[in-house]
Amino acid sequence: MLDAAARRLIDRPLEALGRRLAALGLGADAVTLIGLLMGLLSAAFIVAGLYSLALVFLFASRLADGLDGAIARAGRSTDFGGYLDITADFLFYGAVPLAFIFADPATNGAAGGFLLASFYVNGATFLGFSALAERHKMKTEVHGKKSLYFSEGILEGTETILFFVLICLWPTNFQVFAWLFGSLCFLTALMRVLGARKIFGKD
Repeated sequence: MLDAAARRLIDRPLEALGRRLAALGLGADAVTLIGLLMGLLSAAFIVAGLYSLALVFLFASRLADGLDGAIARAGRSTDFGGYLDITADFLFYGAVPLAFIFADPATNGAAGGFLLASFYVNGATFLGFSALAERHKMKTEVHGKKSLYFSEGILEGTETILFFVLICLWPTNFQVFAWLFGSLCFLTALMRVLGARKIFGKD
């Protein structure tokens, strides 16, 4: 829901920095993998209870996630780059809730499992919609130029990052935040399914 507004704020500086990094010879795929590493380190710091460090690496990871696309557009964009990017994103998104479960299984296990299930279903509806949109030659640049079709929803990348920041700032409230955010993820998935039925159900 907030991604389009966020893109308007960050696209210009990201594109400028992406052009500079591409001119220095830095590859988009390398930045994607660096971002993934930063994200996994963030999850590791959550397990260790070092939430301030987790936030630092979380922000570094998301900066890299924004830069890889800008670098690709400044140089040579590939389908594999888009594939690698979305795979890294899903791994990162799953690693953070899993880290809270590992940190305190007895307290966070049920809420964390619910949250991961909601991510799984939401991700399936997102990727399925993207595949059908490609088949139907649908195009959108609401979220910037992407390798995949990004369908909108109540919860998108911006909301997820804000959620991760919240649970790192107030880790003792993880259960409450996880049940709430997971419920909204399921609602987003349902809305996407209904949207897909409306658009693609006439075949």
